Amino acid sequence: MIARPRIQRRTVPATPGDWPSSPHPVLARIFAARGIISPNEIEHRLAALLAPTQLGGATHACELIEAALRADAPIVIVGDFDADGATGTAVAMRGLRMLGATRVEYGVPNRFTHGYGLSAALVDELIARNPRLVGHGLLITVDNGVAAHAGVAAAKAQGLRVIVTDHHLPGETLPEADAIVNPNLDGDAFPSKALAGVGVMFYLLIALRGHLRAQGLFAERHLPEPDLSTLLDLVALGTVADLVPLDRNNRILVEAGLKRIRAGRGCAGIAALMASGKRDPARVVASDLGFVVGPRINAAGRLEDIRLGIECLLTDDPAQARRLADMLSAINHERRDLQAGMVEQAEAAVEQWLAQRGPQSLPVGMVLHEPDWHHGVVGLVASKLKERFSRPVIACAPAGEGSDEVKASGRSIDGFHLRDALAEIDARAPGLLQRYGGHAMAAGLSLDRANIVRFGELFDMVARERIAPEQLDSVLLTDGELGADDLTLDLAEQLRYAGPWGQAFPEPLFDGEFVLVDWRVVGETHLRLRLLRDGLAAPVEAMWFGGYDGTPPPSRLRTAYALEVNEWNGTRRLQLLLRHVEKAV
Repeated sequence: MIARPRIQRRTVPATPGDWPSSPHPVLARIFAARGIISPNEIEHRLAALLAPTQLGGATHACELIEAALRADAPIVIVGDFDADGATGTAVAMRGLRMLGATRVEYGVPNRFTHGYGLSAALVDELIARNPRLVGHGLLITVDNGVAAHAGVAAAKAQGLRVIVTDHHLPGETLPEADAIVNPNLDGDAFPSKALAGVGVMFYLLIALRGHLRAQGLFAERHLPEPDLSTLLDLVALGTVADLVPLDRNNRILVEAGLKRIRAGRGCAGIAALMASGKRDPARVVASDLGFVVGPRINAAGRLEDIRLGIECLLTDDPAQARRLADMLSAINHERRDLQAGMVEQAEAAVEQWLAQRGPQSLPVGMVLHEPDWHHGVVGLVASKLKERFSRPVIACAPAGEGSDEVKASGRSIDGFHLRDALAEIDARAPGLLQRYGGHAMAAGLSLDRANIVRFGELFDMVARERIAPEQLDSVLLTDGELGADDLTLDLAEQLRYAGPWGQAFPEPLFDGEFVLVDWRVVGETHLRLRLLRDGLAAPVEAMWFGGYDGTPPPSRLRTAYALEVNEWNGTRRLQLLLRHVEKAV
Protein backbone atom coordinates (compact mmCIF):
# COMPACT_ATOMS: atom_id res chain seq x y z
CA MET A 1 0.00 0.00 0.00
CA ILE A 2 2.36 2.68 -1.24
CA ALA A 3 0.92 6.19 -0.81
CA ARG A 4 0.36 7.34 -4.40
CA PRO A 5 1.06 11.06 -4.64
CA ARG A 6 -1.69 13.33 -5.84
CA ILE A 7 -0.46 16.36 -7.74
CA GLN A 8 -1.89 19.58 -6.36
CA ARG A 9 -0.93 23.08 -7.40
CA ARG A 10 -0.01 25.70 -4.84
CA THR A 11 -2.31 28.64 -4.38
CA VAL A 12 -0.93 31.86 -5.81
CA PRO A 13 -2.32 35.25 -4.70
CA ALA A 14 -4.22 37.11 -7.41
CA THR A 15 -1.62 39.87 -7.18
CA PRO A 16 1.82 38.27 -6.93
CA GLY A 17 3.40 41.48 -5.64
CA ASP A 18 5.02 44.70 -6.72
CA TRP A 19 8.04 43.37 -8.60
CA PRO A 20 10.36 45.30 -10.90
CA SER A 21 11.07 44.06 -14.44
CA SER A 22 13.10 41.25 -12.92
CA PRO A 23 12.86 38.55 -11.68
CA HIS A 24 11.37 36.27 -14.31
CA PRO A 25 7.54 36.19 -14.08
CA VAL A 26 7.72 32.51 -13.16
CA LEU A 27 9.95 33.38 -10.20
CA ALA A 28 7.54 36.08 -9.07
CA ARG A 29 4.76 33.47 -9.12
CA ILE A 30 6.89 31.00 -7.18
CA PHE A 31 7.77 33.54 -4.51
CA ALA A 32 4.13 34.63 -4.17
CA ALA A 33 3.08 31.01 -3.61
CA ARG A 34 5.54 30.97 -0.69
CA GLY A 35 4.14 34.15 0.83
CA ILE A 36 6.73 36.54 -0.57
CA ILE A 37 5.27 39.52 -2.37
CA SER A 38 8.00 42.11 -1.89
CA PRO A 39 11.53 42.24 -3.34
CA ASN A 40 12.79 43.19 0.13
CA GLU A 41 11.90 39.73 1.40
CA ILE A 42 14.35 38.02 -0.94
CA GLU A 43 17.23 40.40 -0.33
CA HIS A 44 19.65 38.35 1.71
CA ARG A 45 21.67 41.15 3.26
CA LEU A 46 23.36 40.37 6.56
CA ALA A 47 22.27 43.81 7.76
CA ALA A 48 18.70 42.49 7.71
CA LEU A 49 19.40 39.75 10.27
CA LEU A 50 17.36 39.85 13.45
CA ALA A 51 19.22 41.57 16.29
CA PRO A 52 21.02 39.28 18.76
CA THR A 53 19.87 41.49 21.63
CA GLN A 54 16.37 40.04 21.15
CA LEU A 55 17.55 36.55 22.07
CA GLY A 56 16.64 35.77 25.65
CA GLY A 57 19.40 34.74 28.04
CA ALA A 58 22.16 36.05 25.77
CA THR A 59 23.07 39.03 27.96
CA HIS A 60 23.78 36.95 31.06
CA ALA A 61 25.55 34.30 28.98
CA CYS A 62 27.85 37.01 27.60
CA GLU A 63 28.65 38.18 31.12
CA LEU A 64 29.58 34.63 32.13
CA ILE A 65 31.82 34.16 29.09
CA GLU A 66 33.47 37.56 29.66
CA ALA A 67 34.29 36.55 33.24
CA ALA A 68 35.81 33.29 31.99
CA LEU A 69 37.90 35.14 29.39
CA ARG A 70 39.21 37.65 31.94
CA ALA A 71 40.10 34.87 34.38
CA ASP A 72 41.58 32.70 31.61
CA ALA A 73 39.32 29.94 32.91
CA PRO A 74 39.00 26.70 30.95
CA ILE A 75 35.97 26.52 28.67
CA VAL A 76 34.54 23.29 27.35
CA ILE A 77 31.98 23.08 24.54
CA VAL A 78 29.58 20.12 24.68
CA GLY A 79 28.06 19.44 21.28
CA ASP A 80 25.82 16.79 19.78
CA PHE A 81 26.47 13.86 17.46
CA ASP A 82 24.75 15.19 14.33
CA ALA A 83 25.69 17.76 11.68
CA ASP A 84 23.99 20.59 13.56
CA GLY A 85 25.88 19.73 16.73
CA ALA A 86 29.15 19.24 14.85
CA THR A 87 28.94 22.55 13.01
CA GLY A 88 27.76 24.29 16.19
CA THR A 89 30.75 22.90 18.07
CA ALA A 90 33.12 24.04 15.32
CA VAL A 91 31.52 27.51 15.29
CA ALA A 92 31.85 27.75 19.08
CA MET A 93 35.49 26.64 19.05
CA ARG A 94 36.53 28.90 16.19
CA GLY A 95 34.45 31.85 17.37
CA LEU A 96 35.59 31.82 20.99
CA ARG A 97 39.22 31.59 19.91
CA MET A 98 38.66 34.58 17.62
CA LEU A 99 37.20 36.45 20.60
CA GLY A 100 40.22 35.82 22.79
CA ALA A 101 39.69 32.42 24.46
CA THR A 102 42.98 30.56 24.87
CA ARG A 103 41.81 27.53 26.86
CA VAL A 104 38.79 26.21 25.00
CA GLU A 105 38.18 22.56 24.16
CA TYR A 106 35.21 20.42 23.22
CA GLY A 107 33.57 17.17 24.20
CA VAL A 108 30.69 15.33 22.60
CA PRO A 109 28.62 12.40 23.78
CA ASN A 110 29.10 9.07 22.07
CA ARG A 111 25.78 7.78 20.75
CA PHE A 112 26.57 4.26 21.93
CA THR A 113 27.96 4.91 25.41
CA HIS A 114 26.44 8.21 26.59
CA GLY A 115 23.22 8.66 24.66
CA TYR A 116 21.97 12.07 23.63
CA GLY A 117 23.08 15.34 25.17
CA LEU A 118 24.90 16.39 28.32
CA SER A 119 24.87 13.55 30.85
CA ALA A 120 26.44 13.06 34.28
CA ALA A 121 28.71 10.37 32.79
CA LEU A 122 29.95 12.78 30.13
CA VAL A 123 30.64 15.44 32.79
CA ASP A 124 32.74 12.91 34.72
CA GLU A 125 34.77 12.13 31.58
CA LEU A 126 35.34 15.80 30.80
CA ILE A 127 36.61 16.46 34.33
CA ALA A 128 38.84 13.39 34.26
CA ARG A 129 40.35 14.73 31.05
CA ASN A 130 40.79 18.25 32.43
CA PRO A 131 40.64 18.43 36.25
CA ARG A 132 41.18 22.22 36.11
CA LEU A 133 37.50 22.53 35.12
CA VAL A 134 36.51 21.80 38.72
CA GLY A 135 35.70 24.95 40.63
CA HIS A 136 36.14 27.56 37.94
CA GLY A 137 35.50 26.08 34.50
CA LEU A 138 32.73 27.13 32.11
CA LEU A 139 30.67 24.55 30.24
CA ILE A 140 28.67 25.63 27.16
CA THR A 141 26.29 23.23 25.43
CA VAL A 142 25.50 23.48 21.73
CA ASP A 143 22.36 21.97 20.19
CA ASN A 144 21.48 20.22 23.44
CA GLY A 145 21.01 20.83 27.14
CA VAL A 146 17.47 22.13 27.52
CA ALA A 147 16.43 18.71 28.88
CA ALA A 148 19.78 17.80 30.52
CA HIS A 149 18.72 18.12 34.16
CA ALA A 150 21.10 15.44 35.46
CA GLY A 151 24.03 16.56 33.34
CA VAL A 152 23.70 20.21 34.32
CA ALA A 153 23.33 19.25 37.99
CA ALA A 154 26.46 17.09 37.81
CA ALA A 155 28.46 19.95 36.28
CA LYS A 156 27.18 22.43 38.86
CA ALA A 157 28.05 20.04 41.66
CA GLN A 158 31.68 20.19 40.47
CA GLY A 159 31.69 23.98 40.60
CA LEU A 160 31.34 24.62 36.87
CA ARG A 161 29.28 27.46 35.45
CA VAL A 162 26.88 26.15 32.79
CA ILE A 163 25.45 27.93 29.76
CA VAL A 164 22.89 25.98 27.75
CA THR A 165 22.47 26.94 24.09
CA ASP A 166 19.80 24.90 22.37
CA HIS A 167 16.86 25.13 20.00
CA HIS A 168 14.87 22.06 21.02
CA LEU A 169 11.50 22.44 22.67
CA PRO A 170 11.72 22.55 26.47
CA GLY A 171 9.92 20.23 28.85
CA GLU A 172 7.80 21.31 31.78
CA THR A 173 10.88 22.24 33.82
CA LEU A 174 14.27 23.64 32.86
CA PRO A 175 17.68 22.50 34.09
CA GLU A 176 19.37 24.65 36.74
CA ALA A 177 21.88 26.20 34.34
CA ASP A 178 23.42 29.61 34.97
CA ALA A 179 22.06 30.83 31.62
CA ILE A 180 19.86 29.30 28.93
CA VAL A 181 19.85 30.67 25.39
CA ASN A 182 17.04 29.10 23.36
CA PRO A 183 14.56 30.98 21.15
CA ASN A 184 11.96 28.28 21.81
CA LEU A 185 11.68 28.88 25.55
CA ASP A 186 8.26 30.02 26.65
CA GLY A 187 8.09 33.80 26.48
CA ASP A 188 11.33 34.29 24.57
CA ALA A 189 11.00 37.40 22.43
CA PHE A 190 13.25 36.35 19.56
CA PRO A 191 11.03 36.61 16.45
CA SER A 192 12.38 33.52 14.69
CA LYS A 193 11.84 30.16 16.34
CA ALA A 194 13.54 28.35 13.45
CA LEU A 195 17.21 28.80 14.36
CA ALA A 196 19.21 25.59 14.33
CA GLY A 197 21.57 24.83 17.19
CA VAL A 198 24.46 26.23 15.16
CA GLY A 199 22.41 29.38 14.52
CA VAL A 200 21.82 29.89 18.25
CA MET A 201 25.56 29.53 18.88
CA PHE A 202 26.40 31.98 16.08
CA TYR A 203 23.95 34.52 17.50
CA LEU A 204 25.50 34.16 20.96
CA LEU A 205 28.92 34.91 19.47
CA ILE A 206 27.57 38.03 17.74
CA ALA A 207 26.07 39.16 21.03
CA LEU A 208 29.34 38.36 22.82
CA ARG A 209 31.39 40.43 20.38
CA GLY A 210 29.15 43.43 21.01
CA HIS A 211 29.31 42.86 24.76
CA LEU A 212 33.12 42.62 24.79
CA ARG A 213 33.34 45.75 22.66
CA ALA A 214 31.14 47.65 25.13
CA GLN A 215 33.22 46.38 28.06
CA GLY A 216 36.44 47.52 26.40
CA LEU A 217 38.07 44.09 26.36
CA PHE A 218 39.32 44.34 22.77
CA ALA A 219 40.93 47.71 23.49
CA GLU A 220 42.46 46.47 26.77
CA ARG A 221 44.06 43.47 25.11
CA HIS A 222 44.89 45.24 21.85
CA LEU A 223 42.86 42.68 19.94
CA PRO A 224 41.18 43.38 16.60
CA GLU A 225 37.46 42.76 16.51
CA PRO A 226 37.02 39.48 14.66
CA ASP A 227 34.98 39.09 11.50
CA LEU A 228 32.47 36.45 12.61
CA SER A 229 31.03 36.24 9.09
CA THR A 230 33.91 33.86 8.35
CA LEU A 231 31.89 31.25 10.28
CA LEU A 232 28.83 31.46 8.05
CA ASP A 233 29.77 28.52 5.83
CA LEU A 234 29.52 26.33 8.93
CA VAL A 235 26.27 28.01 9.98
CA ALA A 236 24.79 27.36 6.54
CA LEU A 237 25.79 23.69 6.61
CA GLY A 238 24.31 23.02 10.04
CA THR A 239 21.11 24.94 9.30
CA VAL A 240 20.41 23.08 6.07
CA ALA A 241 21.44 19.67 7.42
CA ASP A 242 19.18 19.96 10.47
CA LEU A 243 16.11 20.57 8.28
CA VAL A 244 14.92 23.59 10.26
CA PRO A 245 12.49 25.86 8.40
CA LEU A 246 14.21 28.31 6.10
CA ASP A 247 12.40 31.43 7.24
CA ARG A 248 13.81 34.75 6.09
CA ASN A 249 16.38 34.94 8.87
CA ASN A 250 17.69 31.45 8.16
CA ARG A 251 17.73 32.12 4.42
CA ILE A 252 19.97 35.13 5.05
CA LEU A 253 22.35 33.00 7.11
CA VAL A 254 22.39 30.17 4.57
CA GLU A 255 22.82 32.37 1.50
CA ALA A 256 25.70 34.24 3.15
CA GLY A 257 27.40 30.92 3.88
CA LEU A 258 26.83 29.66 0.34
CA LYS A 259 28.39 32.82 -1.07
CA ARG A 260 31.51 32.24 1.01
CA ILE A 261 31.83 28.71 -0.30
CA ARG A 262 31.24 29.78 -3.93
CA ALA A 263 33.93 32.43 -3.55
CA GLY A 264 36.44 29.84 -2.30
CA ARG A 265 36.44 31.25 1.23
CA GLY A 266 34.84 28.29 2.99
CA CYS A 267 36.73 26.23 5.54
CA ALA A 268 39.05 23.46 4.39
CA GLY A 269 36.73 20.75 5.71
CA ILE A 270 33.69 21.81 3.73
CA ALA A 271 35.83 22.18 0.59
CA ALA A 272 37.17 18.64 1.10
CA LEU A 273 33.71 17.20 1.70
CA MET A 274 32.41 18.93 -1.43
CA ALA A 275 35.27 17.45 -3.43
CA SER A 276 34.61 14.01 -1.96
CA GLY A 277 31.03 14.29 -3.15
CA LYS A 278 32.15 15.50 -6.60
CA ARG A 279 30.48 18.89 -6.23
CA ASP A 280 31.86 22.15 -7.58
CA PRO A 281 32.11 24.67 -4.73
CA ALA A 282 31.70 27.53 -7.22
CA ARG A 283 28.17 26.30 -8.02
CA VAL A 284 27.13 25.09 -4.57
CA VAL A 285 23.48 25.42 -3.52
CA ALA A 286 21.67 24.44 -0.34
CA SER A 287 20.75 20.98 -1.63
CA ASP A 288 24.46 20.16 -2.00
CA LEU A 289 24.92 20.85 1.70
CA GLY A 290 21.81 18.84 2.57
CA PHE A 291 22.40 15.79 0.38
CA VAL A 292 26.19 15.63 -0.02
CA VAL A 293 28.05 17.32 2.84
CA GLY A 294 25.61 16.93 5.74
CA PRO A 295 25.15 13.15 5.41
CA ARG A 296 28.91 12.62 5.52
CA ILE A 297 29.12 14.48 8.83
CA ASN A 298 26.03 12.74 10.19
CA ALA A 299 27.35 9.30 9.25
CA ALA A 300 30.22 9.67 11.71
CA GLY A 301 27.80 10.28 14.57
CA ARG A 302 25.51 7.47 13.46
CA LEU A 303 28.11 4.72 13.07
CA GLU A 304 31.45 5.89 14.50
CA ASP A 305 32.46 9.05 16.38
CA ILE A 306 31.23 12.54 15.48
CA ARG A 307 34.64 13.89 16.47
CA LEU A 308 35.86 12.85 13.01
CA GLY A 309 33.39 15.30 11.53
CA ILE A 310 34.21 18.04 14.03
CA GLU A 311 37.94 17.71 13.41
CA CYS A 312 37.30 17.91 9.66
CA LEU A 313 35.47 21.21 10.20
CA LEU A 314 38.12 22.57 12.58
CA THR A 315 41.28 21.90 10.61
CA ASP A 316 42.81 24.56 8.40
CA ASP A 317 45.15 22.05 6.77
CA PRO A 318 43.74 21.05 3.36
CA ALA A 319 45.61 17.73 3.35
CA GLN A 320 44.27 16.78 6.78
CA ALA A 321 40.78 17.87 5.71
CA ARG A 322 40.98 15.60 2.66
CA ARG A 323 42.07 12.63 4.77
CA LEU A 324 39.18 13.15 7.18
CA ALA A 325 36.71 13.76 4.35
CA ASP A 326 37.73 10.46 2.74
CA MET A 327 37.16 8.68 6.05
CA LEU A 328 33.76 10.31 6.44
CA SER A 329 32.79 9.35 2.89
CA ALA A 330 33.70 5.72 3.56
CA ILE A 331 31.58 5.72 6.72
CA ASN A 332 28.72 7.31 4.79
CA HIS A 333 28.92 4.56 2.16
CA GLU A 334 28.64 1.98 4.94
CA ARG A 335 25.67 3.92 6.35
CA ARG A 336 23.89 3.84 2.98
CA ASP A 337 24.28 0.09 2.68
CA LEU A 338 23.07 -0.47 6.24
CA GLN A 339 20.13 1.87 5.73
CA ALA A 340 19.09 0.15 2.49
CA GLY A 341 18.92 -3.23 4.22
CA MET A 342 16.95 -1.87 7.16
CA VAL A 343 14.48 -0.07 4.90
CA GLU A 344 14.00 -3.27 2.90
CA GLN A 345 13.23 -5.15 6.13
CA ALA A 346 10.80 -2.46 7.27
CA GLU A 347 8.94 -2.36 3.97
CA ALA A 348 8.70 -6.15 3.90
CA ALA A 349 7.25 -6.16 7.42
CA VAL A 350 4.60 -3.61 6.45
CA GLU A 351 3.73 -5.46 3.24
CA GLN A 352 3.35 -8.68 5.22
CA TRP A 353 1.04 -6.88 7.65
CA LEU A 354 -1.06 -5.58 4.76
CA ALA A 355 -1.24 -9.00 3.12
CA GLN A 356 -2.41 -10.63 6.34
CA ARG A 357 -4.76 -7.96 7.69
CA GLY A 358 -5.66 -5.64 4.83
CA PRO A 359 -4.93 -1.95 4.21
CA GLN A 360 -7.59 -0.67 6.61
CA SER A 361 -5.70 -2.23 9.52
CA LEU A 362 -2.53 -0.24 8.93
CA PRO A 363 -1.85 1.96 11.97
CA VAL A 364 -2.11 5.69 11.46
CA GLY A 365 0.91 6.07 13.71
CA MET A 366 3.38 3.32 12.82
CA VAL A 367 5.98 1.89 15.21
CA LEU A 368 8.53 -0.56 13.76
CA HIS A 369 11.19 -2.61 15.54
CA GLU A 370 13.73 -5.23 14.56
CA PRO A 371 16.18 -6.73 17.05
CA ASP A 372 19.11 -6.50 14.63
CA TRP A 373 18.62 -2.87 13.57
CA HIS A 374 21.27 -0.22 14.24
CA HIS A 375 19.92 2.58 16.42
CA GLY A 376 22.12 5.14 14.69
CA VAL A 377 20.15 4.69 11.46
CA VAL A 378 16.54 4.28 12.66
CA GLY A 379 15.71 7.93 12.01
CA LEU A 380 16.53 7.48 8.34
CA VAL A 381 14.37 4.35 8.19
CA ALA A 382 11.48 6.26 9.76
CA SER A 383 11.92 9.01 7.17
CA LYS A 384 11.78 6.59 4.23
CA LEU A 385 8.71 4.78 5.61
CA LYS A 386 6.98 8.09 6.34
CA GLU A 387 7.47 9.12 2.72
CA ARG A 388 6.29 5.79 1.36
CA PHE A 389 3.17 5.38 3.49
CA SER A 390 2.34 9.03 4.19
CA ARG A 391 1.93 8.75 7.97
CA PRO A 392 4.09 9.35 11.06
CA VAL A 393 6.59 6.57 11.69
CA ILE A 394 8.81 5.69 14.64
CA ALA A 395 11.56 3.11 14.16
CA CYS A 396 13.16 1.35 17.14
CA ALA A 397 16.41 -0.53 17.69
CA PRO A 398 18.24 -2.00 20.69
CA ALA A 399 20.43 0.51 22.52
CA GLY A 400 23.23 -2.07 22.50
CA GLU A 401 23.92 -5.75 22.26
CA GLY A 402 22.01 -7.56 24.98
CA SER A 403 20.39 -4.33 26.20
CA ASP A 404 16.76 -4.19 27.28
CA GLU A 405 16.68 -0.50 26.38
CA VAL A 406 15.36 0.53 22.98
CA LYS A 407 16.23 3.77 21.26
CA ALA A 408 13.86 5.16 18.69
CA SER A 409 13.58 7.99 16.23
CA GLY A 410 10.48 9.29 14.50
CA ARG A 411 9.48 11.41 11.53
CA SER A 412 6.10 13.05 11.09
CA ILE A 413 3.78 14.48 8.46
CA ASP A 414 2.51 18.03 8.23
CA GLY A 415 -0.04 18.84 10.91
CA PHE A 416 1.02 16.19 13.43
CA HIS A 417 3.39 17.53 16.09
CA LEU A 418 5.55 14.56 16.98
CA ARG A 419 7.12 15.89 20.15
CA ASP A 420 3.70 16.93 21.48
CA ALA A 421 2.37 13.47 20.67
CA LEU A 422 5.13 11.91 22.77
CA ALA A 423 4.30 14.30 25.60
CA GLU A 424 0.67 13.14 25.40
CA ILE A 425 1.75 9.50 25.59
CA ASP A 426 3.96 10.31 28.56
CA ALA A 427 0.97 11.93 30.30
CA ARG A 428 -1.30 8.94 29.61
CA ALA A 429 1.26 6.33 30.62
CA PRO A 430 3.75 7.87 33.08
CA GLY A 431 7.05 6.03 33.11
CA LEU A 432 6.51 4.27 29.78
CA LEU A 433 9.01 6.55 28.05
CA GLN A 434 12.40 6.82 29.72
CA ARG A 435 13.36 9.94 27.73
CA TYR A 436 12.01 11.86 24.76
CA GLY A 437 12.47 15.15 22.98
CA GLY A 438 12.59 16.85 19.62
CA HIS A 439 10.49 18.96 17.28
CA ALA A 440 7.23 18.89 15.37
CA MET A 441 8.57 16.84 12.47
CA ALA A 442 11.29 14.76 14.14
CA ALA A 443 11.79 13.39 17.64
CA GLY A 444 13.67 10.75 19.57
CA LEU A 445 12.90 8.60 22.59
CA SER A 446 13.99 5.61 24.60
CA LEU A 447 11.96 2.94 26.38
CA ASP A 448 12.16 -0.59 27.68
CA ARG A 449 11.91 -3.31 25.02
CA ALA A 450 9.01 -4.93 26.87
CA ASN A 451 6.96 -1.74 26.36
CA ILE A 452 7.25 -1.48 22.56
CA VAL A 453 3.84 -3.04 21.88
CA ARG A 454 2.08 -0.80 24.41
CA PHE A 455 3.88 2.24 23.05
CA GLY A 456 2.82 1.33 19.51
CA GLU A 457 -0.81 1.09 20.60
CA LEU A 458 -0.69 4.48 22.29
CA PHE A 459 1.13 6.13 19.41
CA ASP A 460 -1.47 4.89 16.95
CA MET A 461 -4.26 6.01 19.30
CA VAL A 462 -2.89 9.55 19.60
CA ALA A 463 -2.27 9.71 15.85
CA ARG A 464 -5.85 8.65 15.06
CA GLU A 465 -7.18 11.30 17.43
CA ARG A 466 -5.08 14.10 15.94
CA ILE A 467 -4.82 13.25 12.24
CA ALA A 468 -7.80 13.72 9.93
CA PRO A 469 -8.15 11.09 7.16
CA GLU A 470 -7.40 13.63 4.44
CA GLN A 471 -4.03 14.38 6.08
CA LEU A 472 -2.92 10.87 5.15
CA ASP A 473 -3.25 11.65 1.46
CA SER A 474 0.12 11.92 -0.22
CA VAL A 475 0.04 15.32 -1.91
CA LEU A 476 2.75 16.58 -4.23
CA LEU A 477 2.55 20.36 -4.28
CA THR A 478 3.69 21.99 -7.52
CA ASP A 479 4.05 25.51 -8.87
CA GLY A 480 1.78 24.72 -11.80
CA GLU A 481 2.51 24.32 -15.46
CA LEU A 482 5.25 26.01 -17.45
CA GLY A 483 4.71 27.38 -20.91
CA ALA A 484 6.86 25.92 -23.66
CA ASP A 485 8.77 29.20 -23.82
CA ASP A 486 9.72 28.80 -20.14
CA LEU A 487 11.47 25.47 -20.63
CA THR A 488 14.84 27.16 -20.95
CA LEU A 489 18.34 26.85 -19.58
CA ASP A 490 18.19 30.50 -18.52
CA LEU A 491 15.17 29.95 -16.26
CA ALA A 492 16.77 26.79 -14.83
CA GLU A 493 19.86 28.83 -13.91
CA GLN A 494 17.73 31.53 -12.28
CA LEU A 495 15.76 28.98 -10.27
CA ARG A 496 18.96 27.28 -9.08
CA TYR A 497 20.20 30.39 -7.31
CA ALA A 498 16.90 32.06 -6.41
CA GLY A 499 16.65 30.34 -3.03
CA PRO A 500 18.17 29.09 -0.91
CA TRP A 501 15.51 26.40 -1.15
CA GLY A 502 14.89 23.95 1.65
CA GLN A 503 12.60 23.07 4.54
CA ALA A 504 9.41 25.22 4.52
CA PHE A 505 10.75 27.07 1.46
CA PRO A 506 10.57 24.25 -1.07
CA GLU A 507 12.45 24.07 -4.33
CA PRO A 508 10.20 24.89 -7.32
CA LEU A 509 8.39 21.91 -8.78
CA PHE A 510 6.20 22.02 -11.91
CA ASP A 511 3.73 19.68 -13.52
CA GLY A 512 2.60 19.01 -17.07
CA GLU A 513 1.82 16.43 -19.74
CA PHE A 514 4.37 15.24 -22.28
CA VAL A 515 4.64 12.76 -25.13
CA LEU A 516 7.43 10.22 -24.81
CA VAL A 517 9.79 10.40 -27.80
CA ASP A 518 12.31 7.79 -26.67
CA TRP A 519 13.92 6.39 -23.54
CA ARG A 520 16.80 4.24 -22.32
CA VAL A 521 17.84 2.61 -19.07
CA VAL A 522 20.80 4.06 -17.19
CA GLY A 523 22.50 2.16 -14.37
CA GLU A 524 19.85 -0.59 -14.10
CA THR A 525 17.08 1.43 -12.38
CA HIS A 526 17.22 4.94 -13.84
CA LEU A 527 15.67 6.30 -17.04
CA ARG A 528 16.90 8.93 -19.47
CA LEU A 529 14.05 10.19 -21.63
CA ARG A 530 13.29 12.72 -24.35
CA LEU A 531 9.90 14.39 -24.05
CA LEU A 532 7.83 16.59 -26.32
CA ARG A 533 4.85 18.85 -25.77
CA ASP A 534 2.87 21.45 -27.68
CA GLY A 535 4.94 24.50 -28.50
CA LEU A 536 8.33 22.79 -28.26
CA ALA A 537 10.35 22.77 -31.46
CA ALA A 538 12.53 19.90 -30.23
CA PRO A 539 12.30 17.29 -27.47
CA VAL A 540 13.61 18.18 -24.02
CA GLU A 541 15.86 15.81 -22.10
CA ALA A 542 14.67 14.36 -18.79
CA MET A 543 16.03 12.10 -16.06
CA TRP A 544 13.94 9.84 -13.84
CA PHE A 545 16.00 8.32 -11.03
CA GLY A 546 14.69 4.97 -9.85
CA GLY A 547 12.00 5.07 -12.53
CA TYR A 548 12.71 1.73 -14.22
CA ASP A 549 10.96 -1.33 -12.79
CA GLY A 550 11.20 -3.52 -15.87
CA THR A 551 8.32 -1.92 -17.73
CA PRO A 552 8.51 0.98 -20.22
CA PRO A 553 7.29 4.43 -19.18
CA PRO A 554 3.88 5.61 -20.45
CA SER A 555 3.79 6.86 -24.03
CA ARG A 556 1.91 9.91 -22.80
CA LEU A 557 2.68 10.90 -19.27
CA ARG A 558 1.89 13.45 -16.60
CA THR A 559 4.83 14.38 -14.46
CA ALA A 560 5.94 16.58 -11.59
CA TYR A 561 9.41 17.84 -12.40
CA ALA A 562 12.13 20.31 -11.54
CA LEU A 563 14.13 22.33 -14.02
CA GLU A 564 17.76 21.35 -13.75
CA VAL A 565 21.05 22.42 -15.28
CA ASN A 566 22.84 19.31 -16.55
CA GLU A 567 26.55 20.05 -16.73
CA TRP A 568 28.80 17.57 -18.51
CA ASN A 569 32.28 18.09 -19.94
CA GLY A 570 31.97 21.85 -19.62
CA THR A 571 28.63 21.99 -21.44
CA ARG A 572 25.42 23.02 -19.69
CA ARG A 573 22.03 21.91 -20.97
CA LEU A 574 18.47 22.03 -19.73
CA GLN A 575 17.18 18.84 -18.16
CA LEU A 576 13.91 17.98 -16.48
CA LEU A 577 14.36 16.06 -13.24
CA LEU A 578 11.22 13.92 -12.92
CA ARG A 579 10.02 13.55 -9.33
CA HIS A 580 6.76 11.71 -10.11
CA VAL A 581 5.36 10.12 -13.26
CA GLU A 582 1.89 8.78 -14.02
CA LYS A 583 0.04 7.85 -17.15
CA ALA A 584 -1.77 10.84 -18.63
CA VAL A 585 -5.52 10.44 -18.80
